[in-house]
Amino acid sequence: QVQLVESGGGSVQAGGSLRLSCVYSDNVSGYGCLGWFRQAPGKEREGVAIINVIDYTLYADAVKGRFTISKDSAKNTLYLQMNSLKPEDTAMYYCAAAPGRTSCSLRPTFDYWGQGTQVTVSS
Repeated sequence: QVQLVESGGGSVQAGGSLRLSCVYSDNVSGYGCLGWFRQAPGKEREGVAIINVIDYTLYADAVKGRFTISKDSAKNTLYLQMNSLKPEDTAMYYCAAAPGRTSCSLRPTFDYWGQGTQVTVSS
């Protein structure tokens, strides 16, 4: 069974930084795609950043240059470093995995999802 557990959310002022972490189970490590997605109230879930097994990364235009996705395979942990946060970044952030996928995209069609961690950015 795939398990994904996020942490690191919180409340910050605009311009601040947060680092999200997601610990994933062994049956995800080394395969497919991992990603961060977010969903604000009243909006659809959207892709933020993805990373594949060879560390290819892809970012949404809204976060390019501010967010960095990375993973530590030895610790089975996915990260999202978020800098220069804006109020529009406020959302529930989800870690997701698609272990069997060979092509990764920002579409929220991943197979497994964590429970989410809230990020709130005040102006």
